[in-house]
Amino acid sequence: MADPSSYRPQPGQIPDSPGVYRFRDEHRRVIYVGKAKSLRQRLANYFQDIAGLHPRTATMVTTAASVEWTVVSTEVEALQLEYSWIKEYDPRFNVKYRDDKSYPSLAVTLNEEYPRVQVMRGPKKKGVRYFGPYAHAWAIRETVDLMLRVFPVRTCSAGVFKRSAQIGRPCLLGYIGKCSAPCVGRVTPEEHRELAEDFCDFMAGRTGAYLSRLERQMHDAAEEMEYERAARLRDDIGALRRAMEKNAVVLADATDADLIAVAEDELEAAVQIFHVRGGRVRGQRGWVTDKVEAVDTAGLVEHALQQLYGEETGESVPKEVLVPVVPEDAATLGQWLAGRRGSQVSLRVPQRGDKKALMETVHRNAQQSLALHKTKRAADLTTRSRALEEIAEALDLDSAPLRIECFDISHLQGEDVVASMVVFEDGLARKSEYRRFQIKSFQGQDDVRSMHEVVSRRFRRYLQEKLKTGEWEPQDAERDASGEVPAEVAADDGRPKRFAYPPQLVVVDGGQPQVAAAQRALQELGIDDVAVCGLAKRLEEVWLPGEDDPVVLPRTSEGLYLLQRVRDEAHRFAIQYQRSKRGKRLKAGPLDEVPGLGESRKQALVKHFGSVKKLRQATIDQICEVPGIGRKTAETVAAALAQAVPAAPAVNTATGEIIEDETPAPAGTSSERGTAP
Repeated sequence: MADPSSYRPQPGQIPDSPGVYRFRDEHRRVIYVGKAKSLRQRLANYFQDIAGLHPRTATMVTTAASVEWTVVSTEVEALQLEYSWIKEYDPRFNVKYRDDKSYPSLAVTLNEEYPRVQVMRGPKKKGVRYFGPYAHAWAIRETVDLMLRVFPVRTCSAGVFKRSAQIGRPCLLGYIGKCSAPCVGRVTPEEHRELAEDFCDFMAGRTGAYLSRLERQMHDAAEEMEYERAARLRDDIGALRRAMEKNAVVLADATDADLIAVAEDELEAAVQIFHVRGGRVRGQRGWVTDKVEAVDTAGLVEHALQQLYGEETGESVPKEVLVPVVPEDAATLGQWLAGRRGSQVSLRVPQRGDKKALMETVHRNAQQSLALHKTKRAADLTTRSRALEEIAEALDLDSAPLRIECFDISHLQGEDVVASMVVFEDGLARKSEYRRFQIKSFQGQDDVRSMHEVVSRRFRRYLQEKLKTGEWEPQDAERDASGEVPAEVAADDGRPKRFAYPPQLVVVDGGQPQVAAAQRALQELGIDDVAVCGLAKRLEEVWLPGEDDPVVLPRTSEGLYLLQRVRDEAHRFAIQYQRSKRGKRLKAGPLDEVPGLGESRKQALVKHFGSVKKLRQATIDQICEVPGIGRKTAETVAAALAQAVPAAPAVNTATGEIIEDETPAPAGTSSERGTAP
């Protein structure tokens, strides 16, 4: 724990201007990012008497080991840079909202020749019109199903669309009238796009005029005694009204607004957002966060606005944003939102009427979300804490192992030997920290030797990071003949490093031999503050270095269950990598062995000659005729194919005849059946 006075800058060094500052810990990780109108005044608040600081702020400044800042021209630039750095560095002391799910949206792909209506998740794409997000995908599908009888827009995938165009028959939706079947030319691209745009207009809330038009058409058809057409229009109107009922009117027609409410206690906060478009609630989402920094409701609202609109542009940012409390930098936020939208955005607190009543509804949803989250997490957090305490007690550790790394070796009969490293922090998998290894120092099957290599490589990288920060000085024996450290050291840019942070516990998949190998690797590197254990699959025994007898945890132990989860996750991750590596090797063909020959030129060669067999028979001059293939490359290709041994011909087991492979083979695969790599 650092003393803030040890890294406090001199008052004259800090500029009195807008900017963004970063606190780093002893490992050079960015642990907090903030912005300020005046860097000098804001940073001075962190270096006052620790007793006067908020407990969370005190924890941050004592965890930090240095502070740095960047000056910007305006407060809006500071807001943008703060958001970018929080996304890039993921600092542990900044409020980060955990989106409880990936919310689906209704999307219309207006960027395609024949726009498609579909459910989409994830980041938004250019040229696609989005509506939502919705709480459930089935809610989108119900709405779309009702509207397709009025707006028969394409909903099929590219493969289905292409197949229907080839065979000249539409899919089932085309036959039952829920698709205009542009795949078979029933409508022109222009007519289909007009249908898609009408669909978007209706979803955007412009419903009154369209329903009035349909009602006039229905009455006209009835007067002309076209009763079947009138009945169909009547059913269309009913379908549209049922779709509209799913999103009740809550505000005046044509109102576009987002309502944000916050429910909080001392430790956590929940945010709920209602998206109102055309006066109707079109979507809802919610986030939950730990209050890891000293932040009030206004600060939570500001962080929510950054997360909600940081990646949005245009109409995705509404004209009006209603909040429970206006943040301190409301004018700056308003300018930032206006820049994202391209026009003025109103940021205010509703005072009366329908908007205030709806805000109360959103707030009740936030309170329920926080209560549900705490109910779910209480049992889970208690269980994880008990598991870590049981592991610490069983292995005689000084404290609970908050970071656990587990290693596993995988191979198939001694080939494609790989290893995995998985990371659990606070009893939860941290998949962004997972790593994969290829065994490089030897060939064949030797799990003990492989484990020694992998653990050595992982902690050698850790020592390299410590060397960069000056926390570790290598001994003479660890330097090469020139006195330098042989391994490269990663550039210090503040971004999360791959192997920068040590675990409190290393778990290996195996028994005494694997544990001894891992311990020997640590000892050779001079690391003595990381505990090691192994979990053997046969009896689920926990082995410690130098012990003849295993530690046996009760079958009902939460600690044993956590170790099993860690071990099984490492095993799964290793097998996944090993299968992927083996699959690539088995699919490799003779052209894959040609150095400098990429996928495009491989495809061009196979397409030109029709098959690898015919390519093998071609002369160098004939190979040079392929666009992009020079004489030197042609000579290399010919030499590689001459060295490759053709496989035995495939035989049709039904007729006994030999099958000649004359069909074009995909690039990167062997065109001869049964070719061994």
